[in-house]
Amino acid sequence: MAATFELYEDRDEKFRWRLVHDNGNIIADSGEGYATKQKAKQGIESVKRNAADAAVEEV
Repeated sequence: MAATFELYEDRDEKFRWRLVHDNGNIIADSGEGYATKQKAKQGIESVKRNAADAAVEEV
């Protein structure tokens, strides 16, 4: 899978991220706006660290 994290500022001047596949589909997003760009970057790093080995749970 080839994907890129995009970091952007929304209309409310909050920072958000989304993970976009090469085909243009959004795979994941921050779900919330961050007050600073640094906090949004920390959110991206948290996903990179914690999701690599995440289990799949059927509910």
